[in-house]
This record gives sequence, C-alpha cells and structure tokens, in this order.
Amino acid sequence: MIQQRPGMFKPALVGGITAGVLTAVPLVNCFCCLWIIGGAMLAAHLFAKGSPTSLTSGDGAVLGILTGIVAAVADSIVSLPFETMNREFVQKFMDQFAQFAKEMPSGWERWLNQRAGGMSPAWFLLGLLASAVIYAAFGALGGVIGASMFSRKKAGPPQGAPDETHPNPSDRQP
Repeated sequence: MIQQRPGMFKPALVGGITAGVLTAVPLVNCFCCLWIIGGAMLAAHLFAKGSPTSLTSGDGAVLGILTGIVAAVADSIVSLPFETMNREFVQKFMDQFAQFAKEMPSGWERWLNQRAGGMSPAWFLLGLLASAVIYAAFGALGGVIGASMFSRKKAGPPQGAPDETHPNPSDRQP
C-alpha cells in the first residue's frame, strides 16, 4: 500500500489538473508525457515549499503517482468535448492513408463507422484505466526528478570553518 505524508493531496491535485488539462487540449497534447512529468514536478515543488521536512525520492514518487492519477481523470473529462473533432481527424487521416497504402486491413471502414457512433462508457473507463497506469508511471518519474530538484539539502559547514569533529587543526591526521 502506498504511504503518503500529510499534505500531499493538494499539490497532487494542482499538478494533476494542470497536466491533465494540458494533455487534453488539441495541438498542445502532443507533449502529453512531458506535461505529466512537469505536473508531477510542479506538485513536488508545491509540496517541498510547504513542508518543513525534506522531500525524499520515495515521497516524490508517491506524489507523482497521485498526480498522474489525477491527471488521467482530468484528461478524460476535459477530452470529452474534443471527441468529435478527434474522430473526424482520424477519419480524414485513414482516408488519406488508404489512398497511399497498397493494402489496408480488412474491416477498417467498419471499425471507423463503429467508432463514429460515439464512445461507450466501457471504452471510456478502459481508456481512463490505461491512462491512469501510464500517467502514474510518468508521474512517478516526474516526482522523483522534482524531489531531487526541490528537496532541501543539508547545509554543510561554511568554507574555511573548522571541522567540528576535529576542533583543533593539529589533531587532524593526514
């Protein structure tokens, strides 16, 4: 079971909705995997900024998984109004492709006609599940990258300051 620290949900929600909306909008969605990674990095930044403790790689991965799941839901909902436009694009693409291809698979026109009837709830849920798995993987990657970028580093002693383990420089062994 995934263990999450308190306060992870709000940054995951912000990063996931941002990435999900950008992934759903036509022409911008060609960078969908980068949007998911960027959304998880945004969530890691927001979490690290509001957390008194340092963000670990594990925390970043969990945060990224949550962000990816939120992004999948947001993408699926925002994509619904664009479904007709996407279907028309696929129809035109396949018609153009059929002109240049010597052999098209049998039944491809029937598949497009079935698809033109709209998306069934079962296909919607299957697409949502597939998106959630893929986006969670990319979100985990983005969360780990974000954790490495935005975690607070332990400050070492200033340059030239005496080492506390050997307060007297003559006690040091070469």
